[in-house]
Amino acid sequence: MKIEHIAMYVNNLEKTKEFFEKYFLAKSNSGYHNKTTDFRSYFMEFDDGARLEIMNKPTMADVEKDLNRTGYAHIAFSIGSKEKVDELTARLKEDGYAVVSGPRVTGDGYYESCIVAIEGNQIEITV
Repeated sequence: MKIEHIAMYVNNLEKTKEFFEKYFLAKSNSGYHNKTTDFRSYFMEFDDGARLEIMNKPTMADVEKDLNRTGYAHIAFSIGSKEKVDELTARLKEDGYAVVSGPRVTGDGYYESCIVAIEGNQIEITV
């Protein structure tokens, strides 16, 4: 068994698509639009075959995302080395994204950083 994909609703579909293409080298499909409901989505595929579906529809609740909450906490990307973690974290920080932890070695031995990126969602960057 494997996770087929993860999905997330966002307010700004195009900005989210560009974010994952720019920083995580995702490749997007051409998109889907249901003209009846105005639902729109893209599937973003990463080098290892993992997929993220980003979605939007006109009527969505947009509640504040406290960093310490129940539910899905973050998406984690393994990018290959400590140096790459450092470089990407610095690049994201330079581009205005909040780094909430790291880069550091965690108590369970991971080398990682965590940023708040797309619409208040956390992304973990690890070796």
